[in-house]
Amino acid sequence: MSKTIFEASVLLVGAAFTIAFGVIVVPALIESGDITGAFAAGFVNPFASGYSLDTILCAVILMVWVLHERSALGIRHGWVAIPLSIIPGVAPAFAVYLVIRSRQLNARS
Repeated sequence: MSKTIFEASVLLVGAAFTIAFGVIVVPALIESGDITGAFAAGFVNPFASGYSLDTILCAVILMVWVLHERSALGIRHGWVAIPLSIIPGVAPAFAVYLVIRSRQLNARS
């Protein structure tokens, strides 16, 4: 897979999630105004709890990875992925970080 296709693919998936988040979650959150209830809704049953916990822990792992590679590899601007992992979510944060990382590592080669 070429670098261009890789970057376009991950950014497309991240953008698709962001659009879906904006269409599905944001209107309901605006209507209810209950951020705590919105978070708690991710834990309404064991199946939702499993997916929610997986997402939360993936966000934490991504944050640890970003912070580690900042010092270990000198990846700049990776911090952008940290707030993105909270809103809209891990998918766009992961996509953006992979592209930032890929471009900086390729520039060194």
